[in-house]
Amino acid sequence: MIISRREHGISRKNIAHEALKVLNILYEEGHTAYLVGGSVRDLLLGREPKDFDVVTSARPAQVRNLFRHSHLVGRRFRLVHVFEGDKKIEVSTFRKTPQFEETENDDENNFIPPDNTFGTPEEDAKRRDFTINGIFYNIGPPYNLYDYVEGMKDIKSKILRTIGDPQEKFREDPVRMLR
Repeated sequence: MIISRREHGISRKNIAHEALKVLNILYEEGHTAYLVGGSVRDLLLGREPKDFDVVTSARPAQVRNLFRHSHLVGRRFRLVHVFEGDKKIEVSTFRKTPQFEETENDDENNFIPPDNTFGTPEEDAKRRDFTINGIFYNIGPPYNLYDYVEGMKDIKSKILRTIGDPQEKFREDPVRMLR
């Protein structure tokens, strides 16, 4: 679902300059990049975001090479923390649910599926935790929102809904229950 600026009302003036700088550099280098997660949710609710996450088509090493003050982090899935001024912008690459086949030797309690499977914006949205955190904001014209998981509907209905099986999502990351 594409939501026009007229329908969502988010203004770039409410987005930290540092986050806009990261997004603009990614765009200038030919990558797709969107603001995503809690910052988009907060902007839609009229709140000031406390942090900003970016998702992009650029691979982690490409992001790292674009920003002098950045660090690769994460063991299962590589992210880049970009430090601009006093802000830390977390940049991740679009990813999708990995396809793997279990073998007789896989221990259900110890097997960690591969996470570094890159994907499309839609595939990335469907991997996220909650629908209200799966909305992407394009900071360039025409300033649309992209909602592949009905997050806008849930924001309007004041519903917190997981994307996919809740038990699986909470098993992947128990901290989600605290959110």
